[in-house]
Amino acid sequence: MEITGAEIVVRCLQEEGVEHVFGYPGGAVLYIYDAIFNQDKVQHILVRHEQAAVHAADAYSRSTQKVGVCLVTSGPGVTNAVTGIATAYMDSVPLVVITGQVPTHAIGEDAFQECDTVGITRPCVKHNFLVKDVKDLATTIRKAFIIANTGRPGPVLVDIPKDVTRNKCRFDYPKTVSMRSYNPVTRGHQGQIKKALNLILGAERPMIYTGGGIILANAAPELNRFVDMLGFPVTNTLMGLGGYRASDRKFVGMPGMHGTFEANMAMQHCDVLIAIGARFDDRVIGNPKHFAQNPHRIVHVDIDPSSISKRVKVDVPIVGDVRETLTDLIGLLEQSFAEGRKPDARALQAWWQQIDEWRKRECLKYRPSNEVIKPQAVVEKLWEVTGGDAFVTSDVGQHQMWAAQYYRFDKPRRWINSGGLGTMGVGLPYAMGVLLANPGAQVACITGEGSIQMCIQELSTCKQYNLPVKIVNLNNRYLGMVRQWQQIEYGSRYSQSYMDALPDFVALAEAYGHVGIRVEKPADVEPALRDAFGKYKDRLVFLDIITDATENVWPMVQGGKGLTEMLLGSEDL
Repeated sequence: MEITGAEIVVRCLQEEGVEHVFGYPGGAVLYIYDAIFNQDKVQHILVRHEQAAVHAADAYSRSTQKVGVCLVTSGPGVTNAVTGIATAYMDSVPLVVITGQVPTHAIGEDAFQECDTVGITRPCVKHNFLVKDVKDLATTIRKAFIIANTGRPGPVLVDIPKDVTRNKCRFDYPKTVSMRSYNPVTRGHQGQIKKALNLILGAERPMIYTGGGIILANAAPELNRFVDMLGFPVTNTLMGLGGYRASDRKFVGMPGMHGTFEANMAMQHCDVLIAIGARFDDRVIGNPKHFAQNPHRIVHVDIDPSSISKRVKVDVPIVGDVRETLTDLIGLLEQSFAEGRKPDARALQAWWQQIDEWRKRECLKYRPSNEVIKPQAVVEKLWEVTGGDAFVTSDVGQHQMWAAQYYRFDKPRRWINSGGLGTMGVGLPYAMGVLLANPGAQVACITGEGSIQMCIQELSTCKQYNLPVKIVNLNNRYLGMVRQWQQIEYGSRYSQSYMDALPDFVALAEAYGHVGIRVEKPADVEPALRDAFGKYKDRLVFLDIITDATENVWPMVQGGKGLTEMLLGSEDL
């Protein structure tokens, strides 16, 4: 029996086990929406802006091991979605983005709501397709899911003209497809892994540096075993938080621009650096020339060969899935330990003594106050109230860094934020995606009064689908990170960083049918958080917390500076 292209799209999603699709309808995708209406296996979540559809699908994926799916119409539907697609691309998040297109005969004629979707999105997708024949539709969608979720993950876009969704053919969903030009390596070269083992066993000042690749590969159990066997210090990047448990002494904090003093010093002064699923980006190692001043031997494990030796020359490159590679390394370590080959215990003890000396700087210590609310204290109290077990989404800016520094993540996939692109506005739609993927979970969105207004219309979506997000708005009346840079590098000329004419967030939340609470005194922070997660457990709660407008994020490595050239506080200015 022949079915329409639109019905094929929905059947493909069902075959892939998709439970939720985030989207917004429009003319070019109405046949697909009609097909969604006529079934009940895939639930469509109607957002209020296409950008939020992609962000929500993105977080749905980040908090699970599933591919996120979103559906938008042609023209402005696509262009509104681009920011979300680029956000997912920079953080290697597997998505399938289905977009409508004008009918095939109208492509290139500047038809109503037409744009060159393939051309516009090419730089910010892992791959994209334009389907011109309904007979190719099922195979193309199968390819999209495979490409999105294998190798280095990423968003894949499928652009479907309206007439293709109307035309009919027989439905046959392929279990496997052959793609001659796409065959990612997953198993690391065994010879390289043995070279890495020899470096690891011979290290006197070792350091394990891990990134988002650990999370994406679901390799946190293997990483924890690897670190515990060796007893080496470990650091997780912003994207890798939760990969190794933050409550353990071996975790020295996050590295980089706003990383801890001890993590940055250990990264710089180690003799063997084991980099796993990380890419040595500018926010982590600062100036590569400064990073190279101290001689290191570097092992680098990554699924993407283009990430290896891209910014920093490495000694032992291993291209492969980080989970499989760690499993191989653990097996070799067990064998070596059984033979009596172990790292130098005395050298390792001396190295830990040095790290403990660096720790004595207490770089994350801040001055508490009974007069004004310190944002760091809010995050610490949130960690306490939630038992350290919440899913935490964030927007971008100072609040993001404080969340990363002070909410101690012991589990992977609990910290959901935009790392690579640094996209404001993601926090609330991220929280929506997390809650739909993890119903009943504690979900906190840590945000600021600037970021929250970029997708604040999604309060309406939360009401429609009864999503009890807890919004923790650290309201300092400034674009905080911009203000901090202006204070430090632009002579305190606060050009356009003060947020004037802010709404009454409590009244706004209530207008959308939610609970709003304004918090102005330090003593009221804990009761408000406990009410949000207790008394109002099943409601969305908007906590508008008025924080110290002058507080900065420390430590800080300025742009162009080296990893150890840190400002530890205002006294360093």
